[in-house]
Amino acid sequence: MSQTVRTTALPAASREPVDDLDGGLTISPWGILDRLWHLFISMRTGLILILALAVLGLIGTLLVQAPAGLQSDPGAYATWLDSLRPKYGGWTGILNALGLFSIFTSIWFKGIVVLLTTSILACSANRAPYLWKQATRPRTNMSETFFAHAPLSASVTAPAEPDAALAELQAALRARHFRTITERDGDAIHLYADRFRWGPFGTVIAHLSLVFILIGALVGSSLGFRIPDFMAAIGTKVEVGNGTGLTLEARSFTDTYNTENGAPSDYASDIVLYRDGAQVAAQTIRVNQPMQYDGVTIYQSFYGPAAAMQVKDANGAVLFDEGVPLAWGSTDKNKRVGRFALPDQGLTVFVVGVASGEVDAQIKPGQMQLEVYREGSDGTPLATQIVSQGQPARIADLDFTFVRERQFTGLIVARDPGVPFVWGGALLLVLGVCLVFFFPNRRAWALIRRRPDGSAIEVGAIVRHDVGFESDFRNLVNEVKLALAGPSAS
Repeated sequence: MSQTVRTTALPAASREPVDDLDGGLTISPWGILDRLWHLFISMRTGLILILALAVLGLIGTLLVQAPAGLQSDPGAYATWLDSLRPKYGGWTGILNALGLFSIFTSIWFKGIVVLLTTSILACSANRAPYLWKQATRPRTNMSETFFAHAPLSASVTAPAEPDAALAELQAALRARHFRTITERDGDAIHLYADRFRWGPFGTVIAHLSLVFILIGALVGSSLGFRIPDFMAAIGTKVEVGNGTGLTLEARSFTDTYNTENGAPSDYASDIVLYRDGAQVAAQTIRVNQPMQYDGVTIYQSFYGPAAAMQVKDANGAVLFDEGVPLAWGSTDKNKRVGRFALPDQGLTVFVVGVASGEVDAQIKPGQMQLEVYREGSDGTPLATQIVSQGQPARIADLDFTFVRERQFTGLIVARDPGVPFVWGGALLLVLGVCLVFFFPNRRAWALIRRRPDGSAIEVGAIVRHDVGFESDFRNLVNEVKLALAGPSAS
């Protein structure tokens, strides 16, 4: 027994993949865009992004954040990081590598803000055409099934003709400021009525308000700055930096206290702003009276003692002549500490004074303790010496003089170009919420048919988050019944 099997090759044109495994992989750009579109309009996506933004905000609140502009100075930033190691230990480097010490300017925060903004815009763009069609070209013809299952429904029979019944129903609706649209289909009359048809756009406006607020936050974190602990000793000029080109001088500081309990009642600073050596603004600022100039706002925040220091080299040239704010307290709260740098000499100098009301066995009144460190050292001071007021002391071939005690004023200096966006977003949010809650869109449909003895009216309405509509609907139906009352009214 023999069997012959003949195989014949199929024409190339007839070859088709048997299943997906032997077919070629094709990727459609439109398919990818469609998937992205549905991803961004998904409510789940929006909720996940909002949750992620909230988590980053919580991290930024719980973790110490680097002062504005500090990262532009690698040396100062490294010193600041070292000051955090006692608190965060071995996690300090990891948290820094992840950008969690500057969370609001990190790529994580900005990326999520961009994605959330895109999601909100996509949802608004997806919903707006539907709302526009609903407001301008609503559906007027509803089936009997709708009237049977509508959340609010009623049936009225009346001896009046359909046109008379329609007129009474329209009059009752218009008295309640409803817009009415009618459509005839043979003997049947369809009626659509709505009130506050633009109210649903409040949700779109509220979404757009969030976009404005997010843009404001992004612009503020990217292009603005905030220095919460800007300090200027009285009589000293300090550069504001951050691209402002401004220099601030604190000319005087005054503080007054309550005579009954000794609590501070007012404190104010006379400050002057310079740009390119020319005075551009001057003002006495208080806690609730900040100075504003060229987008920069300066607030009075705190104050404290300062030490006027002067440093000369061996030739008598002045290397440093400024007030040093003693802004930090020692661990035992008995001393106040300030710091200044001599970058050309590679030195950092800490100035230590006795806190107000405290007594120190080594540092007498009219004296300051200087601790001089070489940059890059292991933390061991090059020299530690107590200096008396007006008496130069030679340290590291330099003459250090404690000139006198002064005060310093502590300020908050900020520039936030995103504020107009935030205010605009806040106004839009209020407008959107008012539209949604105070001008709810009310919609109703009616079907009027001729009967041998008059007319039959079916009325139905949809109610969403509008508890007042139900009673208004019942009153409307009762009013129509009374107007069309006759022997067959029900």
